[in-house]
Amino acid sequence: MKHGIWVQRKKLALLFALALFTGILPCAPGPFSVSALPSTQSQIDQAEEERRQLLEQQNQNNHTLDGLKGVRSDLREDMEELNAQLDEVVARLDSLEQQIKDKSQQIADTQAALQEAKETENWQYTCMVMRVRAMYQFQGDGYLSEIFGSGSFADALNQADYIEKVAASDRKLMDDYKANRQLIEQHEALLQQEMIELANLKVQEEAEKNRVAGLISQTSNSLAANEEDIREAEKQAREYEEEIRKKEEDLEYLRKKLAEEIALSQAAANATWRDISEVSFAEGDRYLLANLIYCEAGAEPYAGKLAVGAVVINRVLSSKFPDTVLGVIYQNKQFSPAGSGRLQLALAANQANAECYQAADEAMSGVTNVGTCVFFRTPVEGLTGISIGGHIFY
Repeated sequence: MKHGIWVQRKKLALLFALALFTGILPCAPGPFSVSALPSTQSQIDQAEEERRQLLEQQNQNNHTLDGLKGVRSDLREDMEELNAQLDEVVARLDSLEQQIKDKSQQIADTQAALQEAKETENWQYTCMVMRVRAMYQFQGDGYLSEIFGSGSFADALNQADYIEKVAASDRKLMDDYKANRQLIEQHEALLQQEMIELANLKVQEEAEKNRVAGLISQTSNSLAANEEDIREAEKQAREYEEEIRKKEEDLEYLRKKLAEEIALSQAAANATWRDISEVSFAEGDRYLLANLIYCEAGAEPYAGKLAVGAVVINRVLSSKFPDTVLGVIYQNKQFSPAGSGRLQLALAANQANAECYQAADEAMSGVTNVGTCVFFRTPVEGLTGISIGGHIFY
C-alpha cells in the first residue's frame, strides 16, 4: 500500500513538472531561469544597490570626464604656445632668408668691385711699367739726354724732379690700388664668413622649426585622442543617466508593487472568506504544498513552515486569490520557487521532510499562526506584520 502511494506521488510530481514546462497548468507563469525570483522587497533592495552602483560609476565617469577636459585645456594651451613658437621660428627664418639674400647681393657687389679693383690695379701697373720703360730707354741718349739737354742746369734739375715726381705718383697710385684691393678682399672674406654664419643659423632655425612642428603634430594627435576620450566619456555619462532613470522608474514600479501587495493584503483581510470546511482539496495538494513549504521555509523552524502553509491556505479561502492550492501556488509571479523551477525539482525528488508534511497537514486542516496574512517576505524596513524566523507575514 505504501509502495502504491509513493508511486502515485512520483507520478503526480512528474505530471506537475510536465504540465508546468509544457504550459498546460492554469495561471502558470512563462518560462523562468533556474534561479529563484526575488521577492518585491528583494527586487527593490537589488534595484537600490544597482542604482547606488550606477551613481558611483556615474560619479567616477564624471570625475574622469573632468580630468579629460582639464587635459584638453592643457593641450590646447600647449598647442597655442607651440603655434606661437612656430610663428616666431618662421619669422626668424624669413628674416634669415632675407639677410642671406641681401648678403649674397653684397658679396656679388663686392666681388664685382674686387674684380674692378684688380683690373684697375693691373691697368695702373701696366701704365707704370710703360712709363718706366720710356724713361729709362737710352735711345737718343734717352733719360740723360733729356735732362742734360735742358737749356740750363736749373732746367735740368726741374726736369729730373718732374720725372721723379711722376715715378713717385705712379708708386703711390699703385700702392693705393693695392690697398683698395686688399680692403675689398677683406670685406669679401668678412661677407663670406657672415654668409656662413647666416647659413648655420638657418640650419639651426630649420631644426627648431622641425622640432616645434613635431611637437605640434604630437600635441595635435594627443588632442584628437583626448577629444575621442571625452566623446566616449560623455556618451558613457548619457548612458549612465539613462540607466539611472530606468532604474529609478523600476524602483518606482517596485515600490508601487509593494504598496499594492500591502493594500491587497489589507483588502483580503476585509474580503469574503470561505470556511476551511468548504474547501475540497485535490489529490496531490498535500504533496504540492509540502514541497512548496520545503522550498520557501525548509531552513526555518516549524512555526515558519506552518506559517508558509497557512499563507497558501489563506489565499485559497480569500476571494481575492484563486480558490485552489494549485491555482494559488502557480499564480503568476507569486511564489518564486514555482516560477524558477526549483519547486519542480523538489517535487520530482520529493524533497519535503516530515515537518513540511506536518505543516501542510495542519494548514490544510485550518490551523494558522499568522491569522489572515496572505503575504510573507524577508524583513522590510517600515513593514509591520508577524515576524516568524526569517520572514515577516502580512
